[in-house]
Amino acid sequence: MPPIVSTIEIGRPPAEVFSYVTDPSRFAEWQHDVVAVRIEEGRPPGVGTRFTTTRRIGHTERTMTQEITEITAPTSWAARGVDGPIRPHANVTVEPLDGGTRSRVRITLDFEGHGIGVPLLPLIRRQAEKGGSASYRNLKRLLESGGDRVTR
Repeated sequence: MPPIVSTIEIGRPPAEVFSYVTDPSRFAEWQHDVVAVRIEEGRPPGVGTRFTTTRRIGHTERTMTQEITEITAPTSWAARGVDGPIRPHANVTVEPLDGGTRSRVRITLDFEGHGIGVPLLPLIRRQAEKGGSASYRNLKRLLESGGDRVTR
């Protein structure tokens, strides 16, 4: 199956958008299904940093660990799942618009199934597509409204 690709334009400069959208500690602020995120301690987020995300999937909470595989600020970021039956892979690109006053964000999601996760992939993909649009609208709203939540 092809990856899920979503694009959204945000009325904020790319550096601000990139900083917010790629910070795992901020995921619960804009991703509707994220309950909590715990980042590997002892170092600032960078390539190789792992973070554990707890998501509400259906009526249950599932925890998965991902590892940051790329950071090229302020343009691209990637993470891949390293455990569990469903392993998400996310790529984020941010490009400047209107002389750098606005940004276009492209988020690409793909999933890898292991064991029991293989037959669940179609369901997980449908949930990600449905929930993604709400999360991206929330991301746009939060970033464009500014305030302490975004720029802390």
